[in-house]
Amino acid sequence: MRKFSWSSYKLTIFFIILAFALGLLAKTFIDKTDFFKSKELIAEDGTTISKSLEVANELSEAFSYVAEKAAPAVVYIETERVVSFSREMFPFDFFGDEFFKRFFSTPRYKQRGAGSGFIISSDGYVVTNNHVIQGAQKITVKLVDGRSFEGKIIGTDPFSDIALLKIEASNLPTLILGDSDSIKVGEWIIAIGNPFGLSHTVTVGVVSAKGRSGIGISDVEDFIQTDAAINPGNSGGPLLNLKGEVIGMNTAIFTRSGGYMGIGFAIPSNIVKTVVEQLKTKGKIERGYLGVGIQDLTPALAKELGLKTTEGALITEVKPGSPAEKAGLKEKDVVISYNGKSVKNASELKNYVLLTKPGTEVELRIIRNGKEMPIKAKIEAQKEGLILSKSEMENIEEFLENLGLIVEDITPETAKKLKLPSAQGVIITDIIPETPADYAGLAPGLIIDEVNRKKVKNLNEFFQALKPSLETKKVLLGIRTPKGRYYITLKLESEK
Repeated sequence: MRKFSWSSYKLTIFFIILAFALGLLAKTFIDKTDFFKSKELIAEDGTTISKSLEVANELSEAFSYVAEKAAPAVVYIETERVVSFSREMFPFDFFGDEFFKRFFSTPRYKQRGAGSGFIISSDGYVVTNNHVIQGAQKITVKLVDGRSFEGKIIGTDPFSDIALLKIEASNLPTLILGDSDSIKVGEWIIAIGNPFGLSHTVTVGVVSAKGRSGIGISDVEDFIQTDAAINPGNSGGPLLNLKGEVIGMNTAIFTRSGGYMGIGFAIPSNIVKTVVEQLKTKGKIERGYLGVGIQDLTPALAKELGLKTTEGALITEVKPGSPAEKAGLKEKDVVISYNGKSVKNASELKNYVLLTKPGTEVELRIIRNGKEMPIKAKIEAQKEGLILSKSEMENIEEFLENLGLIVEDITPETAKKLKLPSAQGVIITDIIPETPADYAGLAPGLIIDEVNRKKVKNLNEFFQALKPSLETKKVLLGIRTPKGRYYITLKLESEK
């Protein structure tokens, strides 16, 4: 007969206790995880967890539903243009200009770009950003079903960075432009686009802020800020609410790395509606014109003018013959309200005027000599070429830099100092070394009074006359010197 040892007894007791402990743990685990089935489990804050999960699931389903329904109306836009190499594109100079001209006279290559857009009518009207298609010689619009169409430009508005395209197709899926004024900060939104060429990417976030301006992205700035991930390639794509309505068009991001950093900007759908309607019917936009120079108020300026706040737009100049002059506006007036809308800064006033239909009578509330008063003004249409958009100015500045020209307006003081017969034209203030202007022998102090066969009186007229040169890559200049006038042609590349 086998004897029972004390060590065997202790081992038996150990296993009994272990089994009991495991049973307790299993029961605890089952109790803790039973909320997936239970309808009565209450969290520490008193909320029913199962109901919270139901809400979360419903929200998730809403995102999926909107993305699924909207995706077919979101398009991928590819652009193409032929670009010629210029001498400045080569950083090294092993053989000199003669070797370059002999072997690299007019090498050319195709420059491609990409962006997003969305269809707003079943007969093929597509909305995107102006900067997506600007300068493009060929535009291809690709649908989610694999079809491709050539995109025709109906009209563009560089001031708001909106463009309207048309593709020859019918019975297309569409998106509805909603009311961007009705959205609230904190509201859920969905962005769809083609970041980095990754077609129909969906990201989710909230409306972070409304009415963002003074950012320097475009001339008309009243942006919706969002934390939905937006990256290069998202430009022109829709920002949607949970009803599937477009409440904005994704346009830009704030970044220090070149990629997403949690701050994106979209053009409100109400601005898109206004611009698209005019582009569709007229092919261009009639912008409002008041005729004032304005700036923001600083604390020092506000104190000097006897103001209690820095909110408002300070009038620095009233253009002769302008609606502002006809209405009686004066320098140092501070505009605090425009047609019932408060004016916080110069950028806001500029937006309101640019978006006002010409012929509209508006009421401005101003502060003059410490007293608040109303002023009525009739907004007129901007004359052709009166002002340049931000994107146009950037292109002109880049062109001038490549030519090697730095110019300024001729002030009365400059005209007197240089003993000029008049202050008409622009003066060359500097020449960038080893550029076409430098090789042509131009120098600081020379006066340019004619551009591309057009007489120019000031810097604005000089820029306007330069616009055709952005395409031809060359410019004919009339130069005035103390000894007389002469003409010279500057160009960035060899002619074909």
